[in-house]
Parts: sequence; structure tokens; C-alpha cells
Amino acid sequence: MITVICPVYNEEEYIENVLKIFIEAKPDDKELILIDGGSTDRTIEIINDWMNRFPNIKLLHNKNKFVPFALNLAIKNSVGDPIIRLDAHTTYEKNYFEKILETFEKTNADIVGGPMRKIGKTDFQKAVAYATTSVFGIGDSKIHKVNYNGESDHVYLGAWRRNLFDEIGYFDERLLRNQDDEFHYRAKSFGKKIYLSSEIISYYYPRKNFKSLFTQYFQYGVFKPLVLEKIKSEIKIRHLIPALFSLYIILLPLLIFLNKIFLIPVLIYFFINLIFTVQSRGTFRQRLLIFVIYLMIHFAYGFGSILGLAKLFKKDF
Repeated sequence: MITVICPVYNEEEYIENVLKIFIEAKPDDKELILIDGGSTDRTIEIINDWMNRFPNIKLLHNKNKFVPFALNLAIKNSVGDPIIRLDAHTTYEKNYFEKILETFEKTNADIVGGPMRKIGKTDFQKAVAYATTSVFGIGDSKIHKVNYNGESDHVYLGAWRRNLFDEIGYFDERLLRNQDDEFHYRAKSFGKKIYLSSEIISYYYPRKNFKSLFTQYFQYGVFKPLVLEKIKSEIKIRHLIPALFSLYIILLPLLIFLNKIFLIPVLIYFFINLIFTVQSRGTFRQRLLIFVIYLMIHFAYGFGSILGLAKLFKKDF
């Protein structure tokens, strides 16, 4: 038996995608554990309807609401191996579980998964999908290379061998964001093998508006310093640049007062942003959105990182 787990919160628009792929996909011997964080829409009603028809679908209630608590709760109440995580805002190829099992068999890895393929329904989502997979947007991480096959420091969502949790522990419940980053980094620091396969195919739908996108990347920034403080071997230059640049922006009025030459970095930034935006694909409106989204995710993540560093310094996590 394999275990499939999926945290949910107000997912009435998406939850049936998860339920359908679980029932229709091979292998047949599997369980699905859904962990609800206090939904107020029809999510629970929809899940209960499916549970009445399929006894291998289970529902747990996460009183702590946030994802790391949900993941740990599901893992501790599951029996299958491997444990495969799903996300409600993602769609999956029908062979998704089979490809995960094949990859475990071929590579003898401890963690396997696919790249993060982002798609959108609206112009905004399509612009976010492009900006957050480009080198200028988020760096050169392997998880965004859709044709890459090989060892990696991270995979999208992930599937884990059950014994891994006995050996390295569970998800860090202080990390309301980035808990998967930290877990995979920790596994790698223990010498565990993480394998990314382009044959494990899923499609993620990004946030729908500027407010939710800003919040998402700000939170990523806040919790990243704690992840890197725990797993120092994973610190890379791309993790430091947003915080340094955001600090420069905060100090820019003072720096300009001292010398106009300090305007040069911000002008270079806008020029590079413009180049990457012009080179992007899509309609004029989508390209305009891409230009703004680059700005938003960089500053949201950067300002979040500054706050995260301050909290880390004060031991306020």
C-alpha cells in the first residue's frame, strides 16, 4: 500500500481534482489522507461525499491549521510506503503515482519528485508562472528545470520513504512556510538521496492576485533565514541577494543624499528587469504584469528575509 496525503483549506474549487486522480490512478492499493485546517466552504461536504463511496479516503482535522502540523499529523496516522504528498492547487498526470514508484525502484532514492511546472488560467496566473520560473525571477534552482533528471537538493511536493521520518525526524512545525525546503535540505545533510525526475508530471496554479502573491513571497522570505540557519550547508548566493538588495532600497534615500552614484544599482535592476520582460512570451498585458511581478516577488521576499533575519537574531521564531 502507498499513502497519499494532502493538506486542504477552503478548497471547494480544487478538491475534486485531488479526489479524482487518487481514485483513477494506479496502483489500486493505496490510502488518501486529507487534513483540513478549518475550511468554511464546501470542502468538508465534498470530501464526506467521496468518503461515503470510497473507504480508502480518510479525513483528519488539523486544529493548528498550518501545513507542517497537517503533514506530521497525516504521516503519523498513515500506514503506506512511500508517502506521497499532493497539493490541492495542482493537477496531476494519471501515471503520477506509478512514475514515483518507478523512480524509487530505479534510483534507490530516499526522496523523489518532479519539477514544479507552473501554468495559469488568467493573464495574471500565466505571468506569475513565467516570472517565478525564470532565472531572473527566482534563480537557477533545479526544481524549475522541467527536463532535468538527476540528484537535487529539492523536489516539488515530494514522495518519501517511511523510514526516513524515523531517521531524521518530521517536519519542523515552527516553519509555517518553507517546511518542505528545510526537510529536504535536512535529508540531504544526513546523506539521503533526493532524485528529481522529469517523468513525474504535475501542474501548479499560482496565486490569483497581487495581494496573495505578495503575502506568499513575503512569508517565504521570513522563514528562509531559519531554514538556512538550521542547514548552513545549503546557503547559496541566490538566497542572500534579495535581502541585500531590499536593504539597499531601504537605505537608498540616504545613499542618494550622500552621492548620486548610489542610484546606479537600482537603474541597472530596472534595465535587467526590462530586458527579461521583453524577452518573455505572452501578450502585451502579460508582459506588463511580468515586469511588475518581478518587482513584487523580489521586494516581498527581500523584505521578508530582513524581518526573518531580525527574528532569528532575537530568537523570536
